[in-house]
Amino acid sequence: MSDIYDLLIVGGGPGGYTAAERAGRAGLKVLLAERRALGGTCLNEGCIPSKALLNSAKIFDYAKHGGAYGVNVAGASIDHAAAVARKDKVVGTLVSGVRSLMRASEVAVVYGEAEILDRSHMRIGADVYEGARMILATGSEPVIPPIPGLAEALASGFALTSREILDLREIPGRLVIAGGGVIGLEMASYFNSAGSEVTVVEMLPEIGGQLDPGIAGMLRRIYAKKGVRFALGTRVTGIRPGAPGSVITESGGAETEFAADKLLLSIGRRPLIKGFGLERLGVAADRGGVMTDGHMMTNVPGVYAVGDITGRYMLAHAAYREADVAVNHILGKRDVMRYDAVPSVIYTAPEAASVGYTEEAARADGIECLTARAPMILSGRFLAENAGVTGSDGVCKLVIEKNSRRVIGAHVLGSYASEIIVSAGIMIELQLTAEDAKEIIFPHPTVGEIIRETIYRF
Repeated sequence: MSDIYDLLIVGGGPGGYTAAERAGRAGLKVLLAERRALGGTCLNEGCIPSKALLNSAKIFDYAKHGGAYGVNVAGASIDHAAAVARKDKVVGTLVSGVRSLMRASEVAVVYGEAEILDRSHMRIGADVYEGARMILATGSEPVIPPIPGLAEALASGFALTSREILDLREIPGRLVIAGGGVIGLEMASYFNSAGSEVTVVEMLPEIGGQLDPGIAGMLRRIYAKKGVRFALGTRVTGIRPGAPGSVITESGGAETEFAADKLLLSIGRRPLIKGFGLERLGVAADRGGVMTDGHMMTNVPGVYAVGDITGRYMLAHAAYREADVAVNHILGKRDVMRYDAVPSVIYTAPEAASVGYTEEAARADGIECLTARAPMILSGRFLAENAGVTGSDGVCKLVIEKNSRRVIGAHVLGSYASEIIVSAGIMIELQLTAEDAKEIIFPHPTVGEIIRETIYRF
């Protein structure tokens, strides 16, 4: 039996390592168990590596359209192998940074498969560790549906998950993407820029998941102009691996077969709740995710859950905040997790970002609301940087509650949307009214001024 810890953390992704750092710096004795690499899915095979590749594609697209800016770049091309090598270097640097953060916070890190024995003990290899409290932060895994031929396709390398697609050394001539959500669209963006013929197959009537329908439609049309094909209201029914292979789909009773060199499976992720003894704790789960209260505590005293394992918001920044709340509760500080102002972003070109209610969701919840829209070209900086370039369309849409006039939703399509959405999230978090928001001074010229232009339409 090893030393007794104040806190055991299972999983070293954004939620796990943030909780470890916060608790360690507060003086708690912390042990963090990670089976693969610190940083989890986000840092190693998700958020960060995908953004590194997308930035390479963005620079290449600027070069291709340099003439619109008065800059002529002859013979521009994208070196995919070099882009992947750069991505690996970025990931390595950040993983090293997390390791340094753990050392600075005096967190004990143990690598290996953790097995939970009870609410106070877990085993890693031959060692058993005891702790007064436990945080579950095991993350999520790709959904692998029972599609005929999929198992063989994955085994042969014809079908890829979000992990393998980031390590491809060659650009596939024809790429079919099953799933038009965040991962699917971001990879469609990169590989379209890199030269693949991309087809996105989406079961729903529109891409973008919970994205505002109008903005989702605009984004789809922008990418259609770039050459991406979309098969909406369509499901994958079969796969024939090969070089090339094919993907069989069905829509409205009609079958279509798409030739492909690779298939990206990106139809969603599910909380990782099996394989490490979670059932021994008796924690309550809902729709596959571990249930928690406002302090991120499960129904088992002293056991908390943060990040993707809760199944709420599978976003690194949500996990960061959930980790803060959990550790604050352990330390006896007043804090509570609120989800009203958790933003989400699709890092395509242009970016799409949202926070709070869509108009449709507000009305479905019985909320009377008003909306206002403003085209991004009302921002002088946006126009200066995007005029004449494919994908320069953009819009900002705000949603306010009719009676209170509080800002309850914001949706942005355009360059810097991922940065702009922060100001709208603050408005929602602070429950500002439209009149309150009109008093905020935005620096000029910034693309973020589009929030001010939109709020003045109420």
